[in-house]
Amino acid sequence: MWTISKLTVKEVISKRIFLITIIMTLIFLALYATAIYFAGREGAEELEDIGQGTQAFMMQQFVASQLLGVGLYFSSFITALLAIMSSVSAISGEVASHQIDTWLMRPISRTQFVLGKFFGLAFLMIAYAAGLFFSIVLLHQGIGADWMDLDIQPLQLIGAVSVFAIQPFVLVAFGILLSTRMTTLNAGIVAIILYGAAFIGGFIEQFGALVEKASLVNIGIVMSLVFPIDSMYRKMTVLLFDTSDDPLSFAQGGMFTSVSTPGNVMVWYAVLYGVAAVILAIYSFAKRDV
Repeated sequence: MWTISKLTVKEVISKRIFLITIIMTLIFLALYATAIYFAGREGAEELEDIGQGTQAFMMQQFVASQLLGVGLYFSSFITALLAIMSSVSAISGEVASHQIDTWLMRPISRTQFVLGKFFGLAFLMIAYAAGLFFSIVLLHQGIGADWMDLDIQPLQLIGAVSVFAIQPFVLVAFGILLSTRMTTLNAGIVAIILYGAAFIGGFIEQFGALVEKASLVNIGIVMSLVFPIDSMYRKMTVLLFDTSDDPLSFAQGGMFTSVSTPGNVMVWYAVLYGVAAVILAIYSFAKRDV
């Protein structure tokens, strides 16, 4: 099983799509760092003009959190696409190329094969997600000068990155499940559509909470239960921007925080969702005639 995991990691890294993703990630980080640098410089000058006070502090916190939120939002999007593209071909690609015959002739079970693929991809995607998360936070806090500075405690970072990493965990598990029964193209389409629907459901839920419409909130909750990706992103922003003793926490988070806050139960639900997807993938592949 661990041999398959190692080979899976090497296979993904050797693919051109992974190289392109890394290059585009570096370009994204460079553009983000440039934007943060100039925003921080202009913001520092603006702060000197308007002076100190509650209004200046709230403006600084709002702008800084929005720029950090933008970076993390697109980081979540990039991570999700990479996780989907890597996992939907994990089984179906092997079957289509008939390489699965070579694997199954060896003294390994189908369960070990699926678990090996999952652990290899999950490790790689979670490492990528964590690296991208900390890169965005460090660039924001380090380059943005005083204007971009946010009071983020180490425990907040640990909690936020832990929840952020659940997204690729669930996406890899779900992608492998689809890969056991669908072609790569069909599995990718289904996964991307559900991913988009999850974020639309999340925005509907936040809007419903803002205008106090229970029906809209319930739609978002149902979508979160169907595919708990957006709820993990929202939970991450709450852990990163929110503190229980900060009355300005909502103003600080702005559009990238959550009015309807996902609870800790939803975090455990997402983890169990991923575990269940892996178990179903094992069962599905065991019943498949290859």
